[in-house]
Amino acid sequence: MGFLDNSGDIILDAVLTDAGRKRLAEGNGSFRITKYAFGDDEIDYSNYDATNSSGSAYYDLEILQTPVLEAFTNNTATMKSKLVTLTNNNILYLPIIVLNQGTALNTTCQPNNSIGSGSHVVCVDYDTAQTFTNDTTLGTYIDGTNPSLASSVNIRCDQGLNTTEIPATYRIDAELQENQYIVEIDNRFGTITTGETSKGTSNAGIVAQNFSFIDDDNIASYYLSTTDYVEDTDPKPTGTGNTYDTINDAIVGPHGSHLTFRIKASTNLRTSAYLFERLGSTFTAAATTFGFIDTIIRVTGVTTGYKLDIPVRFVKQQ
Repeated sequence: MGFLDNSGDIILDAVLTDAGRKRLAEGNGSFRITKYAFGDDEIDYSNYDATNSSGSAYYDLEILQTPVLEAFTNNTATMKSKLVTLTNNNILYLPIIVLNQGTALNTTCQPNNSIGSGSHVVCVDYDTAQTFTNDTTLGTYIDGTNPSLASSVNIRCDQGLNTTEIPATYRIDAELQENQYIVEIDNRFGTITTGETSKGTSNAGIVAQNFSFIDDDNIASYYLSTTDYVEDTDPKPTGTGNTYDTINDAIVGPHGSHLTFRIKASTNLRTSAYLFERLGSTFTAAATTFGFIDTIIRVTGVTTGYKLDIPVRFVKQQ
């Protein structure tokens, strides 16, 4: 990775994605550029200087002359801040995606630092899940063997305008609403399954999801848009006596949608300690030794491109 000199002219440096290079290499005529994206990961907009004594032409000079990152194809390290085009020029706030840490129908970050270190814990086999069930001091967990069990919990992400300047009784603009999310996970560790949505009380329908794409780094991408995963979040009702689920308070302003899912551990993690020995480490709690692997699950809103990285710890009792 390097930087390109941007002291004189505006530079556009573009590369093909892994999928694009694969189709180009096939040489069968299937290669067509149909989609592209712009990013500004390297730009710090706080460098805009509206008080520059040289005049308005110099307000954004430092931003325009910021060295530009050389384009590279590693999707895990580039294009984290994609540019979007909006038709409404009167928007004062852009939506974000936050991790919901409420207690109903979803999980909280693991409070015991020796177990979860602030991550969502996935117990990868039956013995590990039973240990967590029998010892509640180990905290909440996702059952990686059978995510549909009542003892398992969800990961929920909420989208909306996280500001008190606009009341939560309003709905988010349709142009900013996320109706589809991309969830990326290391395919060696697990797969995405449906979660316990707010429209149902039975876990019987929780099923594994097929990934949409897997790249050369073994990162699987899931495009989630059905009501099994994505639901609109109702605005906060006005007046008194109206019921309101406080789980929706993860976003303090107008709500958009929320994404709910669980994780199923891979067969390798459930049946073998190999990846734990190669990629992880161990800790001891409640007189029991556990192996663990820390990873990140990335959630991206398709409409706005906003990204949220969720820390996850896969745990296996030794």
